[in-house]
Amino acid sequence: MAGKVITLTDSNWQTEVLNSDGLVLVDFWAPWCGPCRILAPIIEELAEEFEGKVKVGKLNTDENPNIAMQYGIRAIPTVMLFKNGEVVDTRIGVQPKEALRQMILSHI
Repeated sequence: MAGKVITLTDSNWQTEVLNSDGLVLVDFWAPWCGPCRILAPIIEELAEEFEGKVKVGKLNTDENPNIAMQYGIRAIPTVMLFKNGEVVDTRIGVQPKEALRQMILSHI
């Protein structure tokens, strides 16, 4: 993963997401998913824009099925916003950058 986006896995989920203070934006994706590839640069841009304010990560659902199952991910891309380890907002499918930006801003 390039830039400011963290690669999330089953093994670092607890530390990087659940134990984080503040906001964590998580993109649930898979390499074969066309819409996920469309969303990827938007996630990168948001990571740059909110650096130091919001942690941004991507979780490959093929490689980490336990986390995806735990959160009931049935369609990808799914973007979830966590605040202090709790899900506070969810968006399914490709979203415009401004919609995700407003989602983040409403919880800062």
